[in-house]
Amino acid sequence: MCPPSRINDPDMNFQGDGMSRATTLYAYKLGIDTHQEPLVYMRTDCSICRAEGYTANTRLQIKAESGTLIATLNTVSEEILPPGSIGFSDSAWEFLALHHGQPVTVHHVPQVGSLSALRKKIYGHALSADEIGSIIRDISRRLYSDIEIAGFISACAGGRLSSEETTALTSAMAKIGNQLHWPEHEKVFDKHCIGGLPGNRTTPIVVSIVSAAGLIIPKTSSRAITSPAGTADTMEVLTNVDLTLDRLRKVITRTGACLAAGGKVGLSPTDDLLIRIERALDLDSEGQLVASVLSKKMAAGSTHILIDMPVGPTAKLRTQQQAEMLAELFRVVASALGLTVRCVVTDGTETIGNGIGPAEEARDVLSVLRNEKNAPPDLEARALYLAGQLLSMATGADDVQALQQAREILYSGQAWLQFRAICEAQGGLREVPVASHHIELRSKCAGRLHSMDNRRLAHLAKVAGAPSSPEAGLRLRVKVGDRVEAHQSLATLYAATPGELAYAREYFHQNRDLFEVTAMTPIPAVERQP
Repeated sequence: MCPPSRINDPDMNFQGDGMSRATTLYAYKLGIDTHQEPLVYMRTDCSICRAEGYTANTRLQIKAESGTLIATLNTVSEEILPPGSIGFSDSAWEFLALHHGQPVTVHHVPQVGSLSALRKKIYGHALSADEIGSIIRDISRRLYSDIEIAGFISACAGGRLSSEETTALTSAMAKIGNQLHWPEHEKVFDKHCIGGLPGNRTTPIVVSIVSAAGLIIPKTSSRAITSPAGTADTMEVLTNVDLTLDRLRKVITRTGACLAAGGKVGLSPTDDLLIRIERALDLDSEGQLVASVLSKKMAAGSTHILIDMPVGPTAKLRTQQQAEMLAELFRVVASALGLTVRCVVTDGTETIGNGIGPAEEARDVLSVLRNEKNAPPDLEARALYLAGQLLSMATGADDVQALQQAREILYSGQAWLQFRAICEAQGGLREVPVASHHIELRSKCAGRLHSMDNRRLAHLAKVAGAPSSPEAGLRLRVKVGDRVEAHQSLATLYAATPGELAYAREYFHQNRDLFEVTAMTPIPAVERQP
């Protein structure tokens, strides 16, 4: 479709005069996915571009009936857009809730006041709560470019956020977007894992156990950003996770819990904008990590939060000291915001469970909840421990009693019934898909499996197509410490297409040492004494 013919001469669409002059163009959806970066597109021969001095990479203010957006301009050749049109990336189109041919006005960008606070932080000065709040509000309103967001993230990295600034950042992020409130409940619970362990899909099991015990736990989770599966990816294999805020409330009111994706609900949405840039920069500052986690829990109405901190050589937290420093920051910020936080350090030296990737991790979750004989014992033990910690926070019982309560709920089948109830409330329980293609990854030699590289195992599953292809991933056939024979299967590799399978297999052949098999030490013969 083309915009109305009356706009074929865009020079006729000037409004106002001087620097305040706006120009009218007509919205055109180009269908370009730029993730969350808002981009607009104008023709290289556009008279407005020439008259106003707009060039590629110019920042423009776009006004529509539904709101205002600042976006970066790209210019395109004449055949891409009809005359008089302005093209939008998917994220920009959705933010303004546009329809085809809708008139929008294009303006020069006004001064963004909080940029002075950003420059102050870049030069190493501490920011007040009001200054941090103004930065977060302007980022949420899409007034910052990606470069400016990157400047803020970089200025806060490397321990340059004080605990007071982290508290202010957390509070500001929690106030942006939707918020849930549970006035009828004195305590509302949640959990979060710092991450870095493939297959560590404890959340669905923990939520099922503690909500079966009567705890309220409005659990929203993110999809994978750099890992082969997030909790939302795994749960999406089994049920609907894209719930509206109203539907989310109904699910929690009905079952006491949910296992939903956080994106559509809009809890602390600015965090998603920051995370996208953090991942691109490969920065994971402690202050912004704490603000990211606690702001979403606060927005969900949670008051008591368990933080799982795996520590290991290829986990996010490499040392006990690093974990202790982060735990202290969590406690200080949580206390300032009226939250109760318990941080527990767990073993992060190897993968958890047998599956890596959404479908394979879903199989592990179901096997534990159903009390199947082949359920991975490490996933079960870890989920029971974390559930026991939450139950201890709720009742004040000691860890031994709380762990026993968690075991009884799981082994009696109550947790499985509760999990099914949550899935039914969210839209029904689905069958786990089966991959169309697979191969066995075999050991070259006999010995004992000494270690596995968590990061490269995760990357292998991603190369196979996870999480975009839910059925892609790995199923481990051995664990650290197991005896291995020559040519024995170490893992089964799954993919949706032959090309992805071949690509992943090649990555494995180039990285065979991600499974470290050491030769067995022979037992010396003992000479029989006469």
